[in-house]
Amino acid sequence: MTLTLYNTLTRRKEPFEPIEPGKVKMYCCGVTVYNYSHLGHARTYVVWDTLRRYLRWRGYEVRYVQNFTDIDDKILNKAREEGSTMQEVADRYTQAYFEDMQRLNILDADEYPRATHTLDGIKRLIHELEQKGFAYASEGDVYYSVRAFPQYGKLSGRKLEEMQAGASGRVEADPDASKKKDPFDFALWKGAKPGEPAWDSNWGSGRPGWHIECSAMVRDELGETIDIHMGGADLIFPHHENEIAQSEAATGHPLARYWLHNGMLNVSGEKMSKSLGNFTTVRALLDSPNAPDPMAVRLFLLQAQYRKPLDFTEEGLTSAKNAWETLTEGLLFGFKHGEALGWTDTKDASFGDPAAMRIPESEAVKQFQKEMDDDLNTAGAMAVLFELAKELQKEGNRLTHEGKALSDAQTLREQWQTLVCLAQILGLEAKPVEETIALDPTQIEALIEQRQAAKKAKNFAEADRIREELKAQGIALVDKPGGVVEWHPV
Repeated sequence: MTLTLYNTLTRRKEPFEPIEPGKVKMYCCGVTVYNYSHLGHARTYVVWDTLRRYLRWRGYEVRYVQNFTDIDDKILNKAREEGSTMQEVADRYTQAYFEDMQRLNILDADEYPRATHTLDGIKRLIHELEQKGFAYASEGDVYYSVRAFPQYGKLSGRKLEEMQAGASGRVEADPDASKKKDPFDFALWKGAKPGEPAWDSNWGSGRPGWHIECSAMVRDELGETIDIHMGGADLIFPHHENEIAQSEAATGHPLARYWLHNGMLNVSGEKMSKSLGNFTTVRALLDSPNAPDPMAVRLFLLQAQYRKPLDFTEEGLTSAKNAWETLTEGLLFGFKHGEALGWTDTKDASFGDPAAMRIPESEAVKQFQKEMDDDLNTAGAMAVLFELAKELQKEGNRLTHEGKALSDAQTLREQWQTLVCLAQILGLEAKPVEETIALDPTQIEALIEQRQAAKKAKNFAEADRIREELKAQGIALVDKPGGVVEWHPV
């Protein structure tokens, strides 16, 4: 089977072939650190974390780089509001990003370059563009000459002539219009303004524009041409279009072979925005009353094919919570039932660790790979996981209520390990929590006796009350033939 990915640049699915066999260089556009990460950010970084995990599972050596934009007007505005500095704001929300994404089980990138740490590379790239006739200085600013790059628009499909026809109002509102040779030229370097951070350069004191930052960071970290460049669909134009124009004009080589973009996340059918009052951050959701398990949120974000829009609703989140409960039962099957099935390693430190597991080739594995190879179809891949989880759930119920399963211990072991390993590729993991039972066995047995007496007296309401009381204490009862009652931790 061959992995195929939808390439925004060519507008079709293409077989994935890295530049260097067995190795993949990936760059993901990161957050501008002026606020907490919202659910749209979460979707982006969960999706590309999953692609990275899958490529590694397929045997590739992956180098994954994701930047932080820490020079930006939004950060400066936040600093002014707070009476702090750009660096203080950027540092605080960079740390918050790590905290939020770790809760969603997003693996760390190999490198996290920052714009403020890449200034030499940024200035070098601007100088090269100026030398080659793609950039010009004007009153302390430096602009990219869009018309000097004939391929401009190849990623987004936009043509300058069409854009110009409806741009008159926006052009007139552009405060820098008088400095530009063409209305569509964009800033590579912005001259210093009073009260703003600035750095020395050949064009005077100032700071870089947003687009040039990523071009420089890609080249500094990964080289002139990379395998995959990723980001949200909102970045196709102008950000990624401008990255291509800058990088390819300077190097003469393609910036990336594959351009991948995830669809946007809406809230109850509307675009998420602060003005609509539907702006939800990751931490606000995960810290809310009756907050969902972070893994349920990750599952929700992966339930649709990544290129499609995803609508965040209460109903959708509730469905994801229920689905995660089912999946969790399957993932914990070995911890709950392994010993009863005669597995001899249940007390080993490595028990349940996917890194220590070897899963056999099976129809489930083949189907999972088929779905993921089809442009990262996580929805189809999760369907495979749920089939495994539901079967294990049934067998777990048989073991609990009847003392035996239909399948043999080895088959169940293989099914469980397959589920655990495949789920980890999607970043979905569950570990058993320490059992904390408030009641001691003597108290439990006494309540069971009270319940039996209530049933004998046909006081079924009291019997049900005792069952619910025990359940609230983390104890499940199993009624067996002959009036025998067994209990176990939930």
